[in-house]
Amino acid sequence: MRVLLLSWEYPPLVYGGLGRHVHALSEALVAAGHEVTVVTQTGGDHNVALDEVTRAGVRVVRVPEDPPLVHRDDLMAWIMAFNHAITRAALRVAHESAYDVVHAHDWLVAHSAATVKETLGLPLVATMHATEAGRHQGWLPSPLSKAIHSVEWWLTFEARRVITCSSYMRWEVTRLFDLPPDKVDVVPNGVIEVPSRRRAPSTPTVVYAGRLEYEKGVQTLLRAVPRLKRRHPGLRVVIAGTGTYTTGLQDLAKELKVGKAVEFIGHVDRSTLATLFAAASAVVVPSIYEPFGMVALEASIAGAPIIVSDTGGLRELVDHGVDGLRVPSEDVPALADAISTLVKDQVLASRLARAAKARARREHHWDAIAAKTLDTYARAEREERALQAQLAGRPVSRPSLRMVVRDGNLLAER
Repeated sequence: MRVLLLSWEYPPLVYGGLGRHVHALSEALVAAGHEVTVVTQTGGDHNVALDEVTRAGVRVVRVPEDPPLVHRDDLMAWIMAFNHAITRAALRVAHESAYDVVHAHDWLVAHSAATVKETLGLPLVATMHATEAGRHQGWLPSPLSKAIHSVEWWLTFEARRVITCSSYMRWEVTRLFDLPPDKVDVVPNGVIEVPSRRRAPSTPTVVYAGRLEYEKGVQTLLRAVPRLKRRHPGLRVVIAGTGTYTTGLQDLAKELKVGKAVEFIGHVDRSTLATLFAAASAVVVPSIYEPFGMVALEASIAGAPIIVSDTGGLRELVDHGVDGLRVPSEDVPALADAISTLVKDQVLASRLARAAKARARREHHWDAIAAKTLDTYARAEREERALQAQLAGRPVSRPSLRMVVRDGNLLAER
């Protein structure tokens, strides 16, 4: 099968789990004997021409930004310019090599995906890694949020099939976008085992890794630190990652007077992260909203005992007391108790970590994830052919849609 894949991030340009997912999926599809072209951005260098390279069998086409050059703080304007650029590149490579399916990752490439689909007559598969409403706990607090929500809805409408990374996300997108449940396939994320340098820390060490955003719940972990320091005076908390909430979290650490126990280390590479995980007394994923929980999977494969919020996709990743611990989201005392349990009971921590690693290896190997994704591609192809056969000889009329606001939500009506 020949796959044209659109993504706003691809290594070495990675902002979060989406980029790692697209990278691993692309290479797994190629390893299974399929042809993959990824069209993505150059990373903000306005003077770089269109760049093409093949790595691990994946053809990667990197596209420079179109003028006018817009700062990313003006997100919607930047996304529109980015989509114009990758649309032209995608259509160019499609004229050189025919494709069977176009696969779009999240709303950031929706306009390009819809144009490529319509121009080339390809079935469109869309993976929804998260939703704007979910990131804001069910609300759309600003005009930008409402605009993003409308683009997400439109992408799922245009797609022949939709992929989500968990059953929770399947429920969320069918509810938010009024999708037929049969249109959505659950394909979990996979994980790659990264070699690490295991070392035993001299003091109990708790690790958080990920984007520093409100919905990731790092503030709950920080609020648990005073309790933990009273029980374990030498305890150290390492926070790896960056985001828009970095300054707020650093200010909270000062307010709580835990600055000496908490270290913000910024972005780290995958090898360093695997080493941090392997040395941790516990890796904490305290999210308020989490479609899947890639960090929990990466910590598991590194051999770390994990504690996660009992929410979203995390609930599907961790069987409480078997391969990790779950605590109610935003529950500071419960999180402190769970961390203290693993720090005090190394036998339990080791047993949970071994079980989590075995499960990650068994259920989240990228070969299996690629096979499930290919099943979705094949189904999208069959459904597209059936629809085209049904429409053959008939005038095709597109439904008339309009966007309306009702009860604070942006909705589409025929």
